[in-house]
Amino acid sequence: MSRATPVTPPVNTAAANAAAASFAALTAKLDYLSDSDIEAVRKAYRFADQAHLGQLRKNGDPYITHPIAVAVQCAEWKLDAQALMAALMHDAMEDCGISKSDLIERFGAPVAELVDGLTKLEKLEFDTREQNQAESFRKMLLAMARDVRVILIKLADRSHNMRTMGDMPRAKWGRISRETLDIYAPIAYRLGLNVTFRELQDLCFKHLHPWRYEVLAKAVQRARARRKDLMSRVQSEVRESLDHNNLNARVLGREKTLYSIYRKMDDKHLTFAQVTDMYGFRVIFEDLSHCYTALGVLHQMYKPLPGRFKDYIAIPKVNGYQSLHTTLVGPFGTNVEFQLRTSAMDVVAESGVAAHWLYKAASPESEAANRLGTQWLQSLLDIQNETKDAAEFWDHVKIDLFPDAVYVFTPKSKIMSMPRGATVVDFAYAIHSNVGNRAVAANINGEQVPLRTELRNGDVVEIVTADTPMPNPAWLSFVRTGRARSKIRHHLKTMAQGDSRALGEKMLTQALRVEGIAELPSEHGAYHGTWDKLLRFTGNRGRDELLADIGMGKRIAGMVSKKLAVLLTEQGVKPDMVLISQERYSPQHETVSQGTVTLDGSEGGSVQFARCCHPIPGDRIVGYLGRGEGLVVHTEDCTVGRKLLARDRERFLEVEWSDEPVRAFEAALLVTVENGKGVLARVASTLATAEADITHVDMSEERVQHATDLRFAIAVRDREHLAHILKALKRTPSVLKAQRIKHSKDRHQP
Repeated sequence: MSRATPVTPPVNTAAANAAAASFAALTAKLDYLSDSDIEAVRKAYRFADQAHLGQLRKNGDPYITHPIAVAVQCAEWKLDAQALMAALMHDAMEDCGISKSDLIERFGAPVAELVDGLTKLEKLEFDTREQNQAESFRKMLLAMARDVRVILIKLADRSHNMRTMGDMPRAKWGRISRETLDIYAPIAYRLGLNVTFRELQDLCFKHLHPWRYEVLAKAVQRARARRKDLMSRVQSEVRESLDHNNLNARVLGREKTLYSIYRKMDDKHLTFAQVTDMYGFRVIFEDLSHCYTALGVLHQMYKPLPGRFKDYIAIPKVNGYQSLHTTLVGPFGTNVEFQLRTSAMDVVAESGVAAHWLYKAASPESEAANRLGTQWLQSLLDIQNETKDAAEFWDHVKIDLFPDAVYVFTPKSKIMSMPRGATVVDFAYAIHSNVGNRAVAANINGEQVPLRTELRNGDVVEIVTADTPMPNPAWLSFVRTGRARSKIRHHLKTMAQGDSRALGEKMLTQALRVEGIAELPSEHGAYHGTWDKLLRFTGNRGRDELLADIGMGKRIAGMVSKKLAVLLTEQGVKPDMVLISQERYSPQHETVSQGTVTLDGSEGGSVQFARCCHPIPGDRIVGYLGRGEGLVVHTEDCTVGRKLLARDRERFLEVEWSDEPVRAFEAALLVTVENGKGVLARVASTLATAEADITHVDMSEERVQHATDLRFAIAVRDREHLAHILKALKRTPSVLKAQRIKHSKDRHQP
């Protein structure tokens, strides 16, 4: 925002009069407050005026004119007295050295909390490092979720600063305008503050692209002059027709903003002359039924454009907006958009969540008062509860700031609003985190579909759940909402922590056997002190954390086991020399081993099977203990694994397959087929007959003569099962070649 210049000018009568006039403009808008509330606002004004005495804005006006302008905007939204007092004093703590305790003593804790929240926002530096930026936004959004008045005052503050941007150094225009366009305008939209949203967009456009703004403004002005008679005619005809049908309404002209015209031209590669729906009308009624009656009247007057009717009354937008939208072909073939709504809907359409105070005053328990903006604000707190990392939090929220919504139904006909591109999994988490975590299948309009299926308007979605939670990490690649993403990550982290702890215990036990000690000592009883010493050595807070670190590769089991063996020896435990000779030295290697880890597929997220070589039971394998990644298993001849071995040999462990793996493993196949009708179906049938589940298929875009490469990812039990599948494929008509893709240099990721 524009910072104050702390100078003490000579007495300036004109400036004093300007400040007084500004406050008079504020008091003129406070007729909705009680006399005691108005007096409290006046007291806050006097305090702020005294605090900012001698400070000027960049244009030379007394600084107090800025807080008054912010308060005027808040008064137009009919915010309560506490919000207006905070708006007047929002810079007092930062610029004038006023403490929070001073404000609590003078104006009470609620006002002080609002000013404190706004002061923290003013200290944000949006051009700092990404992590600081993310942390700043996180604080702002959480403050907003706890008390939406914080962001309303902040938006009023940002609006006034954008209006007076011309007084700022031009070098700052780009950064502040881009920040406003990327962050504050979408928040205004999300909260339903459409007037503020449109104004911020136009002001940002003006300062980001001054030349384009001026050219477009002149073009709109010329078009407005040319079409003035036409629009007057349409307005007159509409009024006459509505009156004839006894429909009392206000008919107001509406014009697209310069920024929305510019975006439409840019996105659709249109010239200015090709933007046909530049003008429109808002028709406002007192009775809801009149909206629908008037729609029929308008459709009889002018021909409606197919596909351009939207009923946002029956299905409101995510920010609470309600209206009927229709685009009609007016006189001389001109497209004219009409928005029909009630007076109450018009208040919400223009003021959004700020309309909460109007409804609150009239009916505190009304549906509108409880609905406006609360769903999204609550979701911010839900995401924060599971995402302590600021960058991750901001990543989730950015997704939700730009909602182009689709509307779907539950089997019980409840309407759910989802961002465009949302999938079945997003829908499941929108219902409840438990439903999302346990989702295994879905039906859309009665037909079974994959979980990654994108939702469309009008879909009826039913989720099929399992008894136990089992979120899939692959879901993160296609979910659209921040809520779903944070819930999946939270569950996977919790699950992975347990898996890593179990793997770490297994690895430390095996490494300790190499030192001649058969099993891990108990952390209780006689060995409690031993574990305390070991934890001081490693720097971990507890035994579970240490084991999880070993399982995730943050610590080497061999090093920890050596220290633990020394501590146990000091306590009188004697190493078993026979066990050392059995475990430490193998016939093939003269080097000291850390012990062999046995894998059966039940290890969970702490063990990953490398996608560069897709190891399956029967392959000779090695284990790489990645830093923070857990154990990554490669085939022994994998080129990626060999490079890691040459660079990081001490992080490799010996691993082997269990005699009885408990699940199937993914293998990659390359199948070359003759081009022809039904070839893919025949190959898929062969794989199904051979009991191989297809997890992914990809077809080559380049066709060599009459052949095509098909790449499959399939689930197999072991090498023998894979060999049986390959033989079956080679016997299939039209299959020219079938082979396993094993090495990274040969593999095209299916």
